[in-house]
Amino acid sequence: MRLLPVLLIILLPNFLFSQKNQPAQPDVQSINNINYFNVSSLNSQAIDFSPTYYKNGLVYVSSRRKNGPVDKKIGETFFELFFAELNTDHVPLKPTPFSLQLNSRLHEGPLCFSRDGQQVFFTRNNLRDGITIAGEQGQVGLKIYTAERQEYDWGNISELPFNNNDFNCMHPSLSPDGMRLFLASNKPGGFGGYDLYVVEKRGGAWSDMINLGPEINTPGNEVFPFIHETGMLFFTSDGHPGLGGLDIFSIDLSVRVWSKVNNLGEPFNSADDDLALILHPSGKHGFFSSNRPGGAGKDDLYGFNIPDGLNNIAAIPPSTLNVTVYDGLRNKRMPAATLHLFERRKDGLSNDNTLYLIELFPLSGNNQEFSFRMIPKYQQPAASPSARCNQQGEAQLEIQNGKDYILQVMSPGFKTKELIILNQSPGNLKPLDVVLEPENCKPQTILISSQYNTWIPGASVRIRNITSGEITTTRTALNGAFQFCFGSDTNYTITVEKEGFIAQDFALSSEMLLQQKPYAENLRITLQASSPDKVRTPFPKGALITLQNIQYEIGNPAIQSERSREMEALLTFLHMFPSVHIELTAHTDSRGPTDINLMTTAKRADAAKGFLVNNGIEPSRIRASGFGESRLKNGCKDGVPCSEAEHLQNRRIEIRILQIDEVISDH
Repeated sequence: MRLLPVLLIILLPNFLFSQKNQPAQPDVQSINNINYFNVSSLNSQAIDFSPTYYKNGLVYVSSRRKNGPVDKKIGETFFELFFAELNTDHVPLKPTPFSLQLNSRLHEGPLCFSRDGQQVFFTRNNLRDGITIAGEQGQVGLKIYTAERQEYDWGNISELPFNNNDFNCMHPSLSPDGMRLFLASNKPGGFGGYDLYVVEKRGGAWSDMINLGPEINTPGNEVFPFIHETGMLFFTSDGHPGLGGLDIFSIDLSVRVWSKVNNLGEPFNSADDDLALILHPSGKHGFFSSNRPGGAGKDDLYGFNIPDGLNNIAAIPPSTLNVTVYDGLRNKRMPAATLHLFERRKDGLSNDNTLYLIELFPLSGNNQEFSFRMIPKYQQPAASPSARCNQQGEAQLEIQNGKDYILQVMSPGFKTKELIILNQSPGNLKPLDVVLEPENCKPQTILISSQYNTWIPGASVRIRNITSGEITTTRTALNGAFQFCFGSDTNYTITVEKEGFIAQDFALSSEMLLQQKPYAENLRITLQASSPDKVRTPFPKGALITLQNIQYEIGNPAIQSERSREMEALLTFLHMFPSVHIELTAHTDSRGPTDINLMTTAKRADAAKGFLVNNGIEPSRIRASGFGESRLKNGCKDGVPCSEAEHLQNRRIEIRILQIDEVISDH
C-alpha cells in the first residue's frame, strides 16, 4: 500500500493523486453483480470528487474551472461546487455552477443537506468576512459552515461552534432526522491522523465532538463519512486492511452492538485510491470517487447500480410492513384483497404517472389560457400486485427505508382504500389494519371523440342520476376520457358540451352498465362538429398553457424532477400530440436585478427545453426563450408591495401552441 500523499497536509479533502490521462473505460462494467461506470458527463481532466445527493441531482466538488486563482500546493484552481441533474436512469446530465454565495475565492469541499433541502453544511477554508484566518502553525485550516436557503441563493452563512483554528473539521454528513452530524477531523487526542467524529443536536445547539472510537478509527486516516437512512455508515480509510491506498468501508450503527467494519471490495475498491461513496435510499445505486486508471482526469466520479440491492456487501435490510385487511360490512378478514405499493413523491402523488389522468383546464373561464391538473384514476386491480393476502387476510410488504409510499388496497366489490406510508427509519413498521367498505357503484371510464376520430379534451360533462335527480359535473382529460362510479341499478343521462360541437345527450341504462366491465374504456360518445373548420384539432393554435408550480433550486436553473409534475404533464402532452410545436418562455417576478432576472430565465428556458429533449421530444418542436421580469402578469413591479402569492403569479413558464395538425385514428 503506498503512503497517503502529502496532499493530506494541504488542509482540504485533497486525496488527489497523479494519474495519466488515459482513454475512458467502456460505459458500463460489471463485477460481483454490480454494474459501475465512469460518469463521463461530469468528469474533466481536473479533479472531480465527493458527490452528494441534492433534490433530483448531485452536487460535487471540482477544480475543472480553467480560469481563476490556483492553489500552488496542488497546481489546481481552487475547488468549487457544481450541480448536475439526474435523468430517469440516475445518470447525471451536464453540470452547472451550484451557488454564487457558497463558492468563494478559496476552496469549497464536501457538503451535505438537510432532508428538506433548506439547510446546507459544507467544508471551506477558514474565512471570516472574506479574510483567511490561520492557526498557531500559520496554516489556514478547514471548517464546517452552514447556510440557509433563501429566495435567490444561499444566505446566513456561519461556522459551526465546534470548529477550531488549530485543527481541521471537514466532510459533514447529516443523519436523516437532522440530529447527528458526522465529520472528519485531525483534532488532537484521536487515534490517528484523521478520525471520524459525531456531534449531536441537543436543545437546538450542537454538542462537542464525540470520537467514534477504535472500532472505526485507526492510526491511519478515516475520512469522507456518509450516513445512510438505514444507519449504515460508509467511510474512507487507509488504516483498515484494504486493496489500495484508500478504500471504502461500511459499519452498521443502527444496532446496539456495532457490527465489524466491512471492506466493500470490488468494484468500489481497487489497487488505487477510492473514496467518498454515497448511496441512494433504495440501496440500489449511488456514486463514489476514484483515481483508478482509465478515467478522464486525476480523480473521477463513478456511478454504480446494484439490481439486487446492497445486502450482499453491506447489510441494509428493507423494512417489513405487516398488513391485515378486513371486510367492513361483515367484520371479517378478506383473503381476496390485493396490495399495490407505489413510491410517493414530495408533491404527494405517486411516481407512477399511469395512475393519473391529465386534464388541461381553462384559467378564469378563458378558453385560450390553460393549466395542467392531475386526476387520480379509478384503479383496475393489476395482474401482478405488490402482495396478495393469504387465507387469513394477511400480507407482508418489504419497503425501502428513507422513502414514502402510497399503498392501495383493493378487492372486487369494495372501494379501493389508499393510505400514505411514511418510512424514514430502519426496522419493521407497526402492523397495519385496513378496513374495506362495500362499493355500491361501478367505476367506468368513458371516451369522448369527434367525427374526425379526434380526442376531445376539456369537454364539459354533466351526469344526471334519473332516480335521485342528483347532478355531477366533470371534464374530459387530455385523452378525451372522463370517469365516474355509476350505480349498477340506476339509469343516467350524460350531457357532453364543448364549443364548436353540437351538445350530445347519452342515455346510460342499468342494463348497459351490467354488460360493462369495471374500469373498462369501451364506452364512447361521439360529438358532431357545429363549426368543422375550428374543431379538427383538439386545441386551438395560439392557446397558452401556464406552468405555475415549477420550482427551481436557488443558484441553478435545472428542473427539479420531484417538483416538476407540470413539466411531466407537458411531456405527456407533447408525446400524445406529436404534431404540436410550442414556444416555451420563462418569466420571473420583479425582485432582484433586471439583468440577472433576464439571464436566469434564459437559463431556465434552456433547462426546461433540455428536460423535454432528454425525454424524447425533438428539439425542432420547441422554441425557448427567457423574458426576465419584462412580462409581469400583475402590477407587482419594483416598489409595489405584493404578497408571495402575487409574486408567484409572475414566476412561471408559458407554453404557446405554434402549430398543431392532429388527426387521431386509434384510441
